[in-house]
Amino acid sequence: MSVIPTVEQAKALLMEYNKEEFHLRHGQIVSGVMGWFAKELDSGREDYWRVVGMLHDLDFEQFPEEHCVREQALMAERGIDPSIIRACASHGWPACVDIAPEHIMEKVLYAIDELTGLIGAVAIMRPSKSVRDLELKSVKKKFKTPAFAAGCSREVISKGAELLGWELDELIQKTILAMRSLLPEMDI
Repeated sequence: MSVIPTVEQAKALLMEYNKEEFHLRHGQIVSGVMGWFAKELDSGREDYWRVVGMLHDLDFEQFPEEHCVREQALMAERGIDPSIIRACASHGWPACVDIAPEHIMEKVLYAIDELTGLIGAVAIMRPSKSVRDLELKSVKKKFKTPAFAAGCSREVISKGAELLGWELDELIQKTILAMRSLLPEMDI
């Protein structure tokens, strides 16, 4: 019998394997953004999407060389539903695993994982240090500057938009709105 953890159980599991504030915050942001997208794309399954967002980088802090591989075993040992394991692992395609994002939830995770980092980096450069007043044009300008937030792969973000069948502007704008929805709890 497979387990579908609650969002709080997923957060507790994330905290078992991750101690750095950056990784914990990233998990919470991606979880919240996934929940926002689920309302539009898979209504009624917001918590399920949020769990995937919370757990997607479960292994990153302790096992960076085995990212998206080790987390599959860690979750399987706990009996976590194979669909959650697959979705989490697919965000590492093709760099870490050969599991391509197929389902809409997997494609959204693939697209927004790197993008939330880029948007967050743009936001903290603003006087407000928030997404509250962040506009699409500001993110697009920094998107075109490879040295800015260099760890956020523009190639992955663009490929994510393509997988979803969306224009890049649409993906960025929706992700900004999703991140705004997390305010004020997660001041970004």
